[in-house]
Amino acid sequence: MKAEPQDAALSAASDGDVPVLPAVVTRAPPAATAAVLTATLVLAAACWVIAVWQMKGMDMGTATQLGSFGAFIAVWVAMMAAMMVPGAAPAVFRRAQAGGIRAVPLFVGSYLAVWALAGVAVFAAYRPHGTLVAGAVVISAAVYELGPLKRHLRRRCREATGSGLRFGLCCAGSSAGLMAMLVALGIMSIMWMAVIALLVLAQKLLPARAAIDVPLALAIAGLGVMIVITPSVVPGLSGPM
Repeated sequence: MKAEPQDAALSAASDGDVPVLPAVVTRAPPAATAAVLTATLVLAAACWVIAVWQMKGMDMGTATQLGSFGAFIAVWVAMMAAMMVPGAAPAVFRRAQAGGIRAVPLFVGSYLAVWALAGVAVFAAYRPHGTLVAGAVVISAAVYELGPLKRHLRRRCREATGSGLRFGLCCAGSSAGLMAMLVALGIMSIMWMAVIALLVLAQKLLPARAAIDVPLALAIAGLGVMIVITPSVVPGLSGPM
């Protein structure tokens, strides 16, 4: 008669060996996962409200001043949570399914920590600038959109299921060109923030397709050329009137 797995484990224990039990995979129940996704989107919506409130009166287009580090980083973190959390919802879902609900706060916190560190780099490098610099940055962003590094990081950002830190690094690299556009066009512009947020969200949720990505890159390049040649026709470069 064939021994059952439990009987075999007990027999091994009686012989002085330590039984090896099968690994148990913890998965979040569907209701809990739905609650996590809802909380994620509510967090993003709340951060949009906070960011818009904080940014009021700060937009001066390409001449925007960042103020103190503390004030800037508070606005930046709210902006990044508002812009980047919605696109992370599928990854949050996968993380909840693989690691349970308890894994989600660390995942989201690590993801946002990457964007907070990006804000430190932006604060260190940023200077008020003119339309020529803004146009050059936008054209460079268009070139980056079609590069192999962008394609690789975008694919990793869509597929990542590991740590929030790794996911954040892939997504920050994937969105680097678009975020450089935001910094160059008006780092405190609600209009440009919304435009870039929509592009980032679309690229996180949709697979890469040349029929969409190439025209988008060409449109971004055209915007950069327009900023250099006729900046007056591009809204938001000089801040609200």
